[in-house]
Amino acid sequence: LLGKPRPRPGDLIEIFRIGYEHWAIYVEDDCVVHLAAPSFPRRGAGACTITSVFSNRAVVKYSRLEDVLHGCSWKINNKLDGTYLPLPVDQILQRTRKMINKIVQYSLIEGNCEHFVNDLRYGVPRSQQVRRLWLGQWLLAEPPWVLSSPR
Repeated sequence: LLGKPRPRPGDLIEIFRIGYEHWAIYVEDDCVVHLAAPSFPRRGAGACTITSVFSNRAVVKYSRLEDVLHGCSWKINNKLDGTYLPLPVDQILQRTRKMINKIVQYSLIEGNCEHFVNDLRYGVPRSQQVRRLWLGQWLLAEPPWVLSSPR
């Protein structure tokens, strides 16, 4: 964590992987909670991997941030603070700790790692990655719901 501002409990951590971002929520002592594929062999590996695209479940892991990074860059990113009021920190941490080691439904579109951490911080499961994906698809070819809507 050298050279970076120290995250505070409840902060969202955006991790820049090749082609996507993985998300975690900072808890304490350089540790985060994040989604991981249940059978993924590497310690700290995130659910937002190609493995999990084909899975519909993820496990909620408590890991050292360093173990989740795998050498990737990261930043504190509470970007929705201007849109949603964060829950009180003690409530965020209580909700987060309750989830550790639970198996949760995982969906790249409706329930990914970004949805998960935003739900813990704000009580709202949102993913701007998915919004960008749909926007990109719409720019290239209209998504199915646009084709079926009246014009």
